[in-house]
Amino acid sequence: MADKKSCPMGSVGGQALIEGVMMNGPGGCAISVRKSDGTIVTEKQEWKRVKDKVKFLGWPLIRGVVNYIETMIIGYKSLMKSAELSGQLDAEEETENMSKLDRWLNDHMGPKLMGVLSAIASVIAVGIGVFLFMWLPTFVVSLADEKLFGGSLKPLHALFEGLIRAIIIVLYMFIVSRLPDIHRVFMYHGAEHKSIACLESGMELTVENVKKCKRFHPRCGTSFIFVIIIVSMIVSSLVLLGFPVLAEKNMRLIWIAVKLFGVLPIVTSISYEFIKYAGRHNNIITKIFSAPGLWMQRITTAEPTDDMMEVGIASIKAVLPDREDREKPYVPDGGTAF
Repeated sequence: MADKKSCPMGSVGGQALIEGVMMNGPGGCAISVRKSDGTIVTEKQEWKRVKDKVKFLGWPLIRGVVNYIETMIIGYKSLMKSAELSGQLDAEEETENMSKLDRWLNDHMGPKLMGVLSAIASVIAVGIGVFLFMWLPTFVVSLADEKLFGGSLKPLHALFEGLIRAIIIVLYMFIVSRLPDIHRVFMYHGAEHKSIACLESGMELTVENVKKCKRFHPRCGTSFIFVIIIVSMIVSSLVLLGFPVLAEKNMRLIWIAVKLFGVLPIVTSISYEFIKYAGRHNNIITKIFSAPGLWMQRITTAEPTDDMMEVGIASIKAVLPDREDREKPYVPDGGTAF
């Protein structure tokens, strides 16, 4: 039988930031950041959810894609806001360190230049993502099958593509985790998870209690990624069984387009519903599907320091409901904790 978890304070998810943590819960969305002078600043953020305006976008199997896109937008804005709040590089100091060309561009182009650069960076990032996680696995599997097995493994292409995709993600995460700045973000990721775990356990939100909690959480975005990979293997394999012609060499680009615009939205929706289910249940199915993501969190999270846990606690307290609501029993809705 499923072991249903309860959370007296409500369902909370979050994201690690630059020297801070963002939390999203019943009381809204908040960003807490440790400033360069050692103090913690907390700001409540107002995010208008599309599903609150258009009700059907909150329906099961539709809300997954909508929530994923909104989460990416909110996460990016929160990350930029944390960089600003942390004050790692004072604006005046930054201007002084600019070259003459940079200063001229800043004075004459300003926000327009930053908008153009951000757009270019986004296009490049999407291109690299499609190349690494769509084109490269398809190319490697097709080439290996053609050269080594004479094309006899076409029905298994989706399975091997998924395995290659998982290997690429693990290697990428391991490499970036070695970078000092990224490692600190991963430590705040640990603080975020441990704070949420402390809340869900019903303990008081103190550093000592947060220390006792695990930094691995089944609703983490890392788990979401691996659930997507597993579900993608299943759905893509079914598509190839129904349309084996898509595995042909001359159909490679069409197969990538089908995965990107057809399979991916379906997989994202199914994976989101599973993550919500896993957030409320603890059974053999959720354990199997969550296991790769929980293992991966050994790379994407790190044990936080006391001051990092203080930031996580400050952020989570800012999104708790009003005191009279805190006494009501509440079963978490399983929203993703990034």
